[in-house]
Amino acid sequence: MRIHREQIEQRTRPDTDVHDLSERVAAIVARSGIEEGMVLVSVAGSTAAVTTIEFEPGAVADLKRAIDRLAPIGAHYEHDARWGDGNGYAHVRAALLGPSLTLPVAAGRVLTGTWQQIILCDFDNRPRRRRILVQVVGAAADEKTTGRAQNDAL
Repeated sequence: MRIHREQIEQRTRPDTDVHDLSERVAAIVARSGIEEGMVLVSVAGSTAAVTTIEFEPGAVADLKRAIDRLAPIGAHYEHDARWGDGNGYAHVRAALLGPSLTLPVAAGRVLTGTWQQIILCDFDNRPRRRRILVQVVGAAADEKTTGRAQNDAL
């Protein structure tokens, strides 16, 4: 088994900035040399999230509207009352979507649907520089046969 880890940096704008990470994640998987396994994509921070969607303007606008309805800007948030930073909505939005996503890797490629892209959603109320961890775990081409033989012996 092999583990390969890289980091993506993404600058974001305030209030639900959405970025397609698919090509950068695919490039990391390709560089990893891992043929079969999984890839974890995880953003550090409590006001951003990682998920999948069809990354086209209509679907992105629909996602933003749905999130606005679930955790609207301007509503009362206890976090804001306690800390005064005005981003309580961003914490709730990020918690609803979650900080990470795991996808299968087969034949050295991330297995996603034709219209499914990996996206970063930054909900904070100020510009940020986000760090996204991409960790690929699995077997390289030369390890697959050996790993299978070892498992069969158990």
